[in-house]
Amino acid sequence: TVSGNGLIILTVLVDIQLHCPMYWFLCHLSLLDMTISSAIVPKMLAGFLLDSRVISFGGCVMQLFSFHFLGCTECFLYTLMAYDRFLAICKPLHYATIMTHRVCNYLALGTWLGGTLHSLFQTSFIIRLPFCGPNRVDYFFCDILAMLRLACADTTMNELVTFVDIGFLALTYFVLILTSYGYIVAAILRIQSVDGRHNAFSTCAAHLTIVIVYYVPCTFIYLRPGSEEPLD
Repeated sequence: TVSGNGLIILTVLVDIQLHCPMYWFLCHLSLLDMTISSAIVPKMLAGFLLDSRVISFGGCVMQLFSFHFLGCTECFLYTLMAYDRFLAICKPLHYATIMTHRVCNYLALGTWLGGTLHSLFQTSFIIRLPFCGPNRVDYFFCDILAMLRLACADTTMNELVTFVDIGFLALTYFVLILTSYGYIVAAILRIQSVDGRHNAFSTCAAHLTIVIVYYVPCTFIYLRPGSEEPLD
């Protein structure tokens, strides 16, 4: 994961022809993919290979914060990439003046800040809970639902906040992405050239596939009624 995404970033940086908003956002996506894996996989591998299955409470909180910070930032970035494709296909004559280098930087920075605020909000609700046992995290990393099961207090409010917060964010941005693609599909269907339609569809198909792969698991994990089996 790290080497593959590193090659993507290196390719975009080296090739001047790729110095455009779409590939700039792709670099951010690759960086997110590298870091979100690095926040979970090393400790998980240590548990599998070295039987080192002990994690401190602080380490658990850091893992929780990192995962939701990076995951939420990725959610924002997918929406931003959909908006970029909307401008490129539906407003091609205005694209260069709207999506300037400075605007791209501000938008990318906004996704990272948004992910930070979201994760701080979620993590703050977790660390206020009393944890007096059990201390076994029945999951392969410290996620919200796994940690809530360890709390020695009523977690109904936490579960509600998690459901509403993550549910509202996921649903809002998924609708925004679908709206962008609704306009994109309508614009593509008006293109007379077969090659033009093919190029436009191929550009958007990969991004739309990734969006579906990203949102469907999130829906099953966070937006469904609680289960007695944490790993189901």
